[in-house]
Amino acid sequence: MNTSLLMFFKNHFIKQLFTSFLDLLPILFVVLVFQILVIQQPIPDVLNLMIGTLFVVLGLALFMLGLEQSLFPIGESMAHAFARKGSVFWLLVFAFCLGFGTTIAEPSLIAVANEAAKIASTGKVIASTIEAKEDYAFGLRISVALSVGFAILIGVLRIIRNWPLHYVIISGYIVVVTMTPFAPPEIIGIAYDAGGVTASTISVPLITALGVGLASSIKGRNPLIDGFGLIAFASLTPMIFVMAYGMLL
Repeated sequence: MNTSLLMFFKNHFIKQLFTSFLDLLPILFVVLVFQILVIQQPIPDVLNLMIGTLFVVLGLALFMLGLEQSLFPIGESMAHAFARKGSVFWLLVFAFCLGFGTTIAEPSLIAVANEAAKIASTGKVIASTIEAKEDYAFGLRISVALSVGFAILIGVLRIIRNWPLHYVIISGYIVVVTMTPFAPPEIIGIAYDAGGVTASTISVPLITALGVGLASSIKGRNPLIDGFGLIAFASLTPMIFVMAYGMLL
């Protein structure tokens, strides 16, 4: 049994390696074509390029294998368990905590928040002290994490109540467009970018698995129609929350 399992993982991993290489191939092709035909210069440090490409392919393969073996099953099984338990309250609490937890530690969000704090300090929007920059960056991270938690909560409630997805999305963007003229100009770009950094490598698989698993567990819901759309909420609400944060600050 162990040998069969080992062979399955080995074959699956080799297949995933090949798939990851094919996914990376267009990027390599574009870089090589522009480097050779447009820039017309030799490729610098070819050995490091080859080693780095190997690492990227290996990392992508391991990441995808990890998603298939752990994060997707965990998200779907927890969604099924909450649906069987029949507790809407705890399901919504879990949805909020999942959105908040996966976002607050997102590296890209930390990078954007720290960079925003530096620029805000340079532009005299906040004081130039380390404490002021840390507070500003932390406030941005908390605002985005709270917004994603709220977004996943609303998304789960939408699946339960069978609300049309486009009504909620259109309403959200109306709020975004309405708030934009009143928000400080310094925060608008950050707010719009914050919507993009929430789609992280950890939150996306877990949130997608939660939506699909929940839609599969509720009678009358279609996993393809009702199970997706949570990521759209996670990208929408940070714009609202960060602009509100800027207006209040």
